[in-house]
Amino acid sequence: MFIRRSTALVIILLAVLRLPALAQPSPVWNAADIKLQLKKLDTLGSVLYIAAHPDDENTRLLGYLAKEKLYRTGYLSLTRGDGGQNLVGNEQSELLGLIRTQELLAARRIDGAEQFFTRAQDFGFSKNPQETFTIWNREQILGDVVYMIRKFQPDVIICRFPADSRAGHGHHTASAMLAEEAYSAAADPKRFPEQLKLVKPWQAKRILWNTFSFGSINTTSDDQFKIDVGAFNPLLGKGFGEIAAESRSQHKSQGFGVAASRGSSQEYFLTIKGNTPKRSLLDDINTSWTRVPGGNKIGALVDAALAAYNMEDPAASVPALLEIRGAIQALPDGYWRNLKLKETEQLIYACAGLWAEAYSTSPTVVPGANMEATVQLINRGPVKITLDKIELPGNTNAGEQQALAFNKFTSISKTLQVPVNTPESQPYWLAEPHPVGTYIINDPLLVGNPENIPVLQAQIHLTIGGQSFTIARPLQYKYTDPVKGELYQPLVIAPPVVADLSNQVYIFTDSKAQSIPVKLRAMADNTQGTVRLQLPAGFSDGNSQPFSLKQKGDEVELRFDIKPVKGVAENHADTFTVVMTCNGKEYTQSLQQIRYDHIPLITLFPPAQARLVSVNLKHNGNRLGYIPGAGDMVAASLRQVGYDVTELGEKEIMSGNLQQYDAIITGVRAYNVNARMKYWQPKLMEYVNNGGKLVIQYNVNGPLVTTDLGPYPFSLSRDRVTDENAPVTFNDPKDPVLHYPNEISEADFNGWVQERGLYYTANADKAYDKPFSMHDKGESPLSGSTLVAHYGKGCYVYTGLSFFRQLPAGVPGAYRLFVNLISVK
Repeated sequence: MFIRRSTALVIILLAVLRLPALAQPSPVWNAADIKLQLKKLDTLGSVLYIAAHPDDENTRLLGYLAKEKLYRTGYLSLTRGDGGQNLVGNEQSELLGLIRTQELLAARRIDGAEQFFTRAQDFGFSKNPQETFTIWNREQILGDVVYMIRKFQPDVIICRFPADSRAGHGHHTASAMLAEEAYSAAADPKRFPEQLKLVKPWQAKRILWNTFSFGSINTTSDDQFKIDVGAFNPLLGKGFGEIAAESRSQHKSQGFGVAASRGSSQEYFLTIKGNTPKRSLLDDINTSWTRVPGGNKIGALVDAALAAYNMEDPAASVPALLEIRGAIQALPDGYWRNLKLKETEQLIYACAGLWAEAYSTSPTVVPGANMEATVQLINRGPVKITLDKIELPGNTNAGEQQALAFNKFTSISKTLQVPVNTPESQPYWLAEPHPVGTYIINDPLLVGNPENIPVLQAQIHLTIGGQSFTIARPLQYKYTDPVKGELYQPLVIAPPVVADLSNQVYIFTDSKAQSIPVKLRAMADNTQGTVRLQLPAGFSDGNSQPFSLKQKGDEVELRFDIKPVKGVAENHADTFTVVMTCNGKEYTQSLQQIRYDHIPLITLFPPAQARLVSVNLKHNGNRLGYIPGAGDMVAASLRQVGYDVTELGEKEIMSGNLQQYDAIITGVRAYNVNARMKYWQPKLMEYVNNGGKLVIQYNVNGPLVTTDLGPYPFSLSRDRVTDENAPVTFNDPKDPVLHYPNEISEADFNGWVQERGLYYTANADKAYDKPFSMHDKGESPLSGSTLVAHYGKGCYVYTGLSFFRQLPAGVPGAYRLFVNLISVK
């Protein structure tokens, strides 16, 4: 695994401190922040919010609980949102989950709550919890929820959804069911007893449902317990409706930017288990220091420090905070003792004006190689601080004991060897292959963590006011961009060599060999060895090839000719792997980086693999026009099977010659995200009328830039078929869509991924043919997945089938069917 058991203490402390996300500057609090944290130091209460996905959380309530009531507040999202759509790029599945993880962390930095996850994977829309639990390992996910309750020790648990159909999504309902069961199971030492080596049983006081009014569903009523979360906080300079909008607007991959609200706002609650609150969520719960044996004295000390706090001179509070720290250290080991000790230490650093960071001079390092590390500190206050020593990875010490003089910048550099057993920068939940629906996490200490804890850290040992402190700072890469200024990114731990494949799917429609380029990149100096392709049965290529790369960053492209041994007789898909041998060890990783301005750089090393897909495919026409939508890779997939695909924009559509294209295709959700579609639509209809073929891929039913999506009326519903194996019926076996240029059979619907389709059509004019019917188990047949109509001399197709998932996944039958749709006469 990528974070070993020896880092358990670091994991716990970083979770407690709620440090900023990796690739962020060290925390700096202003005088108002310090006062708010002083008030929080005097509050001992906790709330855990539980739901299913990124964006399910009530950011207004989280902000109010964390920054107004000053409770320790957490959000446990069962999934990372892997199964949704992406409005900022083309990442899907696990990669989308990585983006949404960072968006959640950005949201939590704004609203003040903490972020946690289970091992559940979002596999897409689920209609009911029964379906959900056929894909999720219910007992494992329940165990994760129980573990997080035992670890977080919430006084109150809050669910976003009810445990019934009003939740609107099988994952939503399942999250409420699991939360209710875990509420009791967490207190039972007979449930998940293996966890008791790490945590203790915990009984929350109550579990509540945060009722809601979404669209046409209103589950609130005046007789429910309610609180006003619309307060204005003068220390923050904002109300919680404003904070909530900032937090929720971090979900950029979902297009969830929202306007701020201001003024009074009620949140409503129903009790699931435990007694019903009357005055506050934490009724009958002691949130003062008296809940801790021996805490009376500490509460008095905190009250005195808060009363004496001078926002013009925070450093004057350091002696009082040092006394509080000593008193907390004298307490027996326990949850609140450890949590408040770390909060106190952060307050001491902030009041003293201490700043500390650690850097690498390179963005990437390889285990066993040398790297230059720099630790920088400055004491910006009058408090006496002594630097005792700095411990760097590999048992390397740096710096000498010295006083940190007032406002004098101190920079200490040291060359160290990266330990040879340092794990590569791979998200821990992606370290092992996993089945659909559940990630494999072998180390129980990792459960719940939003991201990896950095394995390369500087331990900075200080003396402040006669007391010893240790500050852990991750080694990051910091650089200056000429446009964006000073930037931080996580330090990447890499294998010595990685391979890049230009495509993730290679389509074979005949027995001809394809020349597949493999680009090798050195992640360290003097990297050499051999590379070969590990091919599935039925394919052949040449022998392994040598490579030699002198300097870090050097690249070389090698080519392998692959061909089916027996030609293409049937549809088939399999996987090949690039294997590099270097220094007597085999490596099979590629390098993938996800870059967006709103989140830190994400680096991972997935297997250097691609799909080899044999497809008995015929296609009519060659030139296609493609209007990009939101996050789909269909155009690239069509190029794979030999089409010449041109991206169309304003100039090409409004003043170009559209009739030169054999077909024009719109990307997924194009009519949701591209305002110009309203003005392009008449041109596209004119193209069809003059003999063209137009294929529109799925859009959600609102908001649409125009509702005139086709030549004849129809509307979009929320109907979908979530079972990717649902049987498909051909409504008219003679329908040309099923016969030209490929003979479509039921076998072409085998091997589909995640779903059949979504947002099917409704109320369609009789001019449309409906080639297919399909339905999930126990539901009525749906015939609105695909519409086909002749218009003028041409043909129009609308399809809600999820080709945007199937084609990049290399599903043979999906290629055959899509080619038929763009070839229909």
